[in-house]
Amino acid sequence: MRLLHTSDWHVGKTLKGHSRLDEQEQVLREIVGIAREQEVDAVLVAGDLYDTAAPSAPAQQLVIRTLMGLARTGAEVIAIAGNHDHAPTLDAYRPLAGVAGITLVGSVRTAERGGVVEFTARSTGERATVAVLPFLSQRYAVRAAELVTNTPAENTGAYDQQLRDILASLTAGFRDDAVNLVMAHLTVLNGTFGGGERAAQSIFEYAVPAAIFPLEAHYVALGHLHRRQRIDAPCPVHYCGAPLAVDFGEQDNTPVVCLVEAAPGTPAKITDIPITAGRRLRTLRGTMAELSVLADTVGDDFLRVWVREPARAGLREEVIAMLPGALEVRIDPEFAAPVAASRPTTGGPDQGPSELFREYLGTRNIADTRVEQLFARLHDRVTDSSSPSGGVG
Repeated sequence: MRLLHTSDWHVGKTLKGHSRLDEQEQVLREIVGIAREQEVDAVLVAGDLYDTAAPSAPAQQLVIRTLMGLARTGAEVIAIAGNHDHAPTLDAYRPLAGVAGITLVGSVRTAERGGVVEFTARSTGERATVAVLPFLSQRYAVRAAELVTNTPAENTGAYDQQLRDILASLTAGFRDDAVNLVMAHLTVLNGTFGGGERAAQSIFEYAVPAAIFPLEAHYVALGHLHRRQRIDAPCPVHYCGAPLAVDFGEQDNTPVVCLVEAAPGTPAKITDIPITAGRRLRTLRGTMAELSVLADTVGDDFLRVWVREPARAGLREEVIAMLPGALEVRIDPEFAAPVAASRPTTGGPDQGPSELFREYLGTRNIADTRVEQLFARLHDRVTDSSSPSGGVG
């Protein structure tokens, strides 16, 4: 049978205040097209459909349209909640989604209550068993009293054991004559971060060893880490990664979805299918002259720009005029002024505000007469309006 593994859509995610909903729609439309072209039997969405627990209406509409589009290809569609999703909301939509041929699992469930999903592949008639494990917060896996009284190592061990017990229960029904699958949203030890994960829910306390997955699993479809990677384990364990880089920390990731071919008694074969939609992220470094040379090479990429010149008034505006795709402009650390521990005391007691301000600019490695003139005008305006003769109405 043929399966498509995707995760970490993060629909509704903005970048430096810039909406990327149009890009996200293009990416998800491409994924639906891949599912149709490859005639897959099932699509596994391993969590983080949304970027926030309270997604906007347009974000919800996009996810719903995408899930329904996947279902219309004839594939079984199974999606679980990630740490960014609101699990109770996904569970609330289960009955409606089920009518549309979509299985939503927001919260951890027993096998009898939806923790195991079974289907028959339309292409081969083979049976598949999918153990689904949505993201499980440590505060739910480990009781509050234990979080307070136990050591961090004890709590980590308790979380590890909870997940082992849950997976053991969900996979107890794996059969030799079926394709046995696990889908989960979690951090596996020795996994490589993609760069945009929520660190508080990805750190060591939430990491589990790959040995928790059973040898009988033909494929383990993971979400949460945004970089495409295979994890060393007794069975095939894979993160498909995010199909669209969510921030500049992920600019070097290669976005893909995973096509999985599996049969009872046969090791799964995994093929990466690149995702080409969406604008790429790039980081540029250089002087203004050097950046001007690069301006014709960036296309419609979103940019993070490190300027290798001292700060001056209007520098950011000059960069954006030259590179309209620049969403973040910073001074290269080599040219940034060191932060002074305290205000310099080189001047005398008779220094006026303008002299003090000029001295401050020197500590920040800023030499720009326009900034000093602006300060002087603002100072004059404030002092004039607060004087008895100026009046404030």
